[in-house]
Amino acid sequence: MCLAIPSKVIDINKDTNMALVDTMGVRREASLDLMRDDLQIGDFVLLHIGYVMSRIDEESAKESLKIYDEIIKDMEDE
Repeated sequence: MCLAIPSKVIDINKDTNMALVDTMGVRREASLDLMRDDLQIGDFVLLHIGYVMSRIDEESAKESLKIYDEIIKDMEDE
């Protein structure tokens, strides 16, 4: 099973084809090598093993992040 995490694009470096993304409060660099769409700062994307896989709409991203947050809280309670 693969897990792609919704992340928000914070910065884009066109020279290195990398984006700085925020994933649940953690910032990291991610490759844009698999993206064909032109991303903008503020876009939400799906991140998987260091690669941006696709753009997603903000509503879907926030819904998914809410579910991830609930799962994490449930795991901490156990």
